[in-house]
Amino acid sequence: MRAAILVEGVSDQVALHVLARRRGRELAAEGVGVLAMDGATNAARYLREYGPGGRGLKLAGLFDEAEERFFRIGLERAGLDPGPATEDLEELGFFVCRADLEDELIRAVGAEEVLRIVAAEGEQRSFRTLQRQPAMRDKTLLHQLRRMMGGRAGGKERWARLLAEAVPLERVPRPLELVLEQL
Repeated sequence: MRAAILVEGVSDQVALHVLARRRGRELAAEGVGVLAMDGATNAARYLREYGPGGRGLKLAGLFDEAEERFFRIGLERAGLDPGPATEDLEELGFFVCRADLEDELIRAVGAEEVLRIVAAEGEQRSFRTLQRQPAMRDKTLLHQLRRMMGGRAGGKERWARLLAEAVPLERVPRPLELVLEQL
């Protein structure tokens, strides 16, 4: 492995592999690993292990908006200067998903198309039940869809794959597009 993209979880890993394949790339064959860190709190350990003070790989990363601080701390501890702004992280090859991967993909695919995918997957009844729950009734469709995707074990990975397959290539979310271009 000559380079690594550090991601929070398996759903990010799945989405990047699907998008790379759709662009005609095979990341493993190119020597690029997409490493799921089992959460952003592990960023410092991965950056130390794979960065300049460890294996010396070229690094990039993808993280959720709420987890930026963990990547910032990790980059500092790895001897890299993350600068004060999110844009500074981008110069180092690290990109933020607003609010998270699911949010980026749902917006890129479009809520109506996502609802068609939900129906095609036989999950429409389950989704309608979720929408009727008191805590979900006043939430936006985007919020409800995000909640459905993370509601079951393996759900995030399943929906990341389905949405990464469905997103038009000209509408791939900016952070996913840019992180793949880094390596």
